[in-house]
Amino acid sequence: MVAEAKLEQREGGLTPAGEGWFVVNVSEGAWITSPAFDSECVFEGSRFKDIGIALAVLAPGRPNSLYHREIHNQEDFLVLSGECLLLIEDEERALKAWDFVHCPPGTDHIFVGAGDGPCVILMVGARKDSAIVYPRSELALRHGAGVEVEALSGREAYAQYPGWQPGGAEIWNAVIGANAGPSGAHAGAHSAAEHH
Repeated sequence: MVAEAKLEQREGGLTPAGEGWFVVNVSEGAWITSPAFDSECVFEGSRFKDIGIALAVLAPGRPNSLYHREIHNQEDFLVLSGECLLLIEDEERALKAWDFVHCPPGTDHIFVGAGDGPCVILMVGARKDSAIVYPRSELALRHGAGVEVEALSGREAYAQYPGWQPGGAEIWNAVIGANAGPSGAHAGAHSAAEHH
């Protein structure tokens, strides 16, 4: 029998304190934020063994991180609300709610918020290994989501940016407020991030 993991209140929100099953609402879960990128609800107290999952909320014009490719890991994304641009293999695609993106290992990609309000994306990625490449891309640089020189590690790629900090749930509250029905009811969602 698998035991329930205890949820602990930490600076960014509720976080599982160990292994086991758990339930947490996005509005109460652990959030991280960056002045340069997005805000994300991260559901992992310690890294999940097989997959990473996060819920990203992108403001218009903000990338979720830097243009990159996972060498050995598949990643998949579902736009839940709003609009964004997908930069993929040096092409740009406009996405809207319910668009699904599949990135096999080795696919260069990143998302940039678009439209008039926040974009919510469910992000899920395999965890075979942590090899990531941040290639130079003129397209990504034009959107503030690229590196000037190819980098082979997150430490190298993100050296000029402030680190991720606990917090950011306020953007989720703005999203659910905008999507609340007449009764004020709303639905939660979830997301993934290894490249941070």
